[in-house]
Amino acid sequence: MMPILIQILRWLMQEKVWRFVGFASAIVGLVCYALSSSFNYLFGEWNLSKIILYSVISFIICLMILYPKVWQSSRGLKFKAHTAFFVLTLTSVYSFIYDKVVNEKPDAYSLISCAAFAIMSLSLSRQTERQTQCGFEVDLLYFFLGCLIVQLMKVKLQLAVVGVGFSYFVIIFRSAFSSSAARNGYAGLPSENSVVVEVDSLLTRTLQLENPNLMDMILELVKKYREEKTRRIFIQWKLLEPNHAIMTDPIPSGKINDIREIAKLMVGARVEEEFTNKYISNRRGFLQELLINKLLGLQDINIDDDNVKYAETMAKNWSIAFDAALCILFPIEQRLCDLVFSGISSTAARCFTDICEEAICQMLNFALAVTDGRPSAWRLLNIIEIYRSLSHFGPKYQSWFPDSLVTKVIATLKRLGETSRDLFMELDNLTFYVPIAKQVSPAYGLYHPITDHVTDYLDSIHCSQKMLEEILSKYPKVVASEVTTSCSFTAQIKRMIALLETELIAKSKNYKYPAMQHLFMMNNRKRIEQMLNKIHWNSSFYIGDDWFPENQAKIQQHIELYHRNSWSKVIRFLKVDSNELGVTQESLIDKLNLFNIHFEEICSEQSMWLVYDKELRKEVIESVENTLLPAYGIFMGKFQDFLGNHAYKYIEYGLFEIQDRLSHLFLVNSKDDSFVSGGLL
Repeated sequence: MMPILIQILRWLMQEKVWRFVGFASAIVGLVCYALSSSFNYLFGEWNLSKIILYSVISFIICLMILYPKVWQSSRGLKFKAHTAFFVLTLTSVYSFIYDKVVNEKPDAYSLISCAAFAIMSLSLSRQTERQTQCGFEVDLLYFFLGCLIVQLMKVKLQLAVVGVGFSYFVIIFRSAFSSSAARNGYAGLPSENSVVVEVDSLLTRTLQLENPNLMDMILELVKKYREEKTRRIFIQWKLLEPNHAIMTDPIPSGKINDIREIAKLMVGARVEEEFTNKYISNRRGFLQELLINKLLGLQDINIDDDNVKYAETMAKNWSIAFDAALCILFPIEQRLCDLVFSGISSTAARCFTDICEEAICQMLNFALAVTDGRPSAWRLLNIIEIYRSLSHFGPKYQSWFPDSLVTKVIATLKRLGETSRDLFMELDNLTFYVPIAKQVSPAYGLYHPITDHVTDYLDSIHCSQKMLEEILSKYPKVVASEVTTSCSFTAQIKRMIALLETELIAKSKNYKYPAMQHLFMMNNRKRIEQMLNKIHWNSSFYIGDDWFPENQAKIQQHIELYHRNSWSKVIRFLKVDSNELGVTQESLIDKLNLFNIHFEEICSEQSMWLVYDKELRKEVIESVENTLLPAYGIFMGKFQDFLGNHAYKYIEYGLFEIQDRLSHLFLVNSKDDSFVSGGLL
């Protein structure tokens, strides 16, 4: 029963309720008074001018009820005195005229209008008592209650009991809910019920004090920050600086004084614990909804090794959410606590800590959960991202929280750093012991998926180079009381590239054609070179001065070996020693037929092969043309010398046809799935 009464009392304390009650009672009172016999006796029959004047007065009265704060903008003593005098004079004149003119018994409309105007006056006093009354609200209430009693007595003397009872109920009701006692201080300790009502009312207003668009503004700001990080441009915290306009005034001016006064009242009344607990619970809920549910999107910690995409998304969300917490949410909560508990610094600090500590602990638990999963290269990148954001928790922010929480943050940061170090030192193994590394070599000689897999990780690691170097320096590997320094950033990168080359050479052996083996190596080496150039690792600092020249030399070597294994035999058919005694027309015709057969076979076959890079493809084809076309031209000259005019019936390809067929080599559609998933040739 008590909770229901508390809810009713809290509902009756709300200003909006009284505003509605006042407006409704004013409408009822004005309508009933217009229809009453009292109005007819005092002002005569209705006409157009009276209707217009009465409508204007009614409209003004309704506006005063709906917007009492507007017409109370002037609160000086002179204003209140003149207003009270004007209302007193007006009511006195009305009473005199009414007693002199109206001798008949009042009708029901007159009685209802008096009761309605009394309720309207009660509503007006309830709305204005928190903003300093103007001096006439209570007098007006008493006037209408007195009029109601007098009119009831004119109807029937015994009805005075009804009027007196109604007036008593209204006056006691107003006194019970008056906040004037709160303004002047309690004579004694407040009752438990009044404390609950005041605290709940305060917390309701706390929610209303915040900018209603605050959550949307924060989410929009974080969205821009997320887009910048996704584009991987240089990120500055200017997007999330604590002095951003979104944080300077999270609560409207002019209202904080009310909540501060009630906070002081709760402390002075020795119910500080009741108030602070409810305040902390309220603000903690706001932080939980925005930080954990909306920004992080974390309902419960569930890092699934088999759901890599989910885990990566959660790790990125963690980094962004923690940055937003440090730069926006925690400063907002700190400022709000300082304003509410102004002059009570110990309480403000405790409330701020209790509000934010649970959210920080949830974030730290998630960070630790990421480190506990199965070792993998993607987990390293996610841990580095989380480490980067958590490392922002420096002395400035540490001073906000107790030593126990700071110790937990530092321990988590150390755990992240050591895990990152261990994963990075094993990155070469982690990168190559993945399902994609076990795939067969693609059809048509395309570069292997492991090449993109490794170079993509190199690209990602490049973005985290400074952080990784910091981690390796701050958390060196210690084995048997000795610091292991053999693993450096550049050494590990060189080791991964060397291991990738070794892996690709082994996979090239899976092709049954030696020419395709070298074509496969050409494609992979070109792909590695392009990816390293893309991430600007073409300097000696990362992979040494010699890697790119050596790689170009190896590509040229593969081109020569491809040429030797594909075209050497064909070119041998075109060799004719003019001094050779056995050269006859028949032997030349046989050589030309063998050339035509093998040339057509190679072109048909290798038109299905792939050199994905245009420049490399052009280079390979030109290497063939530079040897094949001259040899073919010499052979055709000798062939025509031997056969004369009969030579043309045996010639299937001219020089231009040869060149055209070569230009169509390696033109398989690179968007065709078959070259990715197809088997070996």
